[in-house]
Amino acid sequence: MILQEKLYDFMLPYPGKDDRRVRVFVPAHEEGERLPVVYMTDGQNLFDRETATWDCWHTREAVRAEYAATGRAAVIVGIHNDNPWRDNELTPGSIGEVVLASEMENFSAPEGEIFDRFVMETVKPYAEQHFPVRADRNGVAFCGSSSGGLQAFFTALCHPDSFCASGVFSPAFLLYTQDDMRRFILSKLQADMPYLYIYTGAGEYDILMECYPMHLLNEVVLFDQKHNESAWEPIFKDFLHTFLSFGNS
Repeated sequence: MILQEKLYDFMLPYPGKDDRRVRVFVPAHEEGERLPVVYMTDGQNLFDRETATWDCWHTREAVRAEYAATGRAAVIVGIHNDNPWRDNELTPGSIGEVVLASEMENFSAPEGEIFDRFVMETVKPYAEQHFPVRADRNGVAFCGSSSGGLQAFFTALCHPDSFCASGVFSPAFLLYTQDDMRRFILSKLQADMPYLYIYTGAGEYDILMECYPMHLLNEVVLFDQKHNESAWEPIFKDFLHTFLSFGNS
């Protein structure tokens, strides 16, 4: 029996703040089938322009197109970050001092570790209990852009046993010194690290080339692209295809 696609919308308790909106897109699938899953920041920008802060990634269309081309699909779990403290909750403090804090309009303190805990202790278990998603490492990825790209990178490296891949789009790495970023990466390296799909319009991530296993690193550099959803939308399609081809056939 084929179950039709559906977009779910619900709230989950966020540590120390109001409940957080989460939306989950489940594509058409066989009853009883467990699908790969991509957890994503900025859920407000993933599915439609009506809720988007700026523009939309059109992730549903990307999943449908991937299924039409390859027969593979994924569930998308979008965590909303449309709040005044977005910069706080998507900036981890344990990487190092946030040296460009003064340039972020709404930043007051790094809270990325709280968001990480929300993902790992609330969102991920809820998704695995209520939706047809895989829980094994090879079926799970994390993706985000800008501060969300930084957070996706942080969470994937902190939980390499839970994520096989991370889409790290235009990440806010320059918030930290190179020494602190290098120290953080080296402190997290172990035998099985997630595959990092890095997208940048500037190509300023030589530190990853220096520290991270090369066979698990893909850097896409497009100098003429801007820092916005219209740039990330087509890159997401390629990341999705890469993830679903990476041990998920």
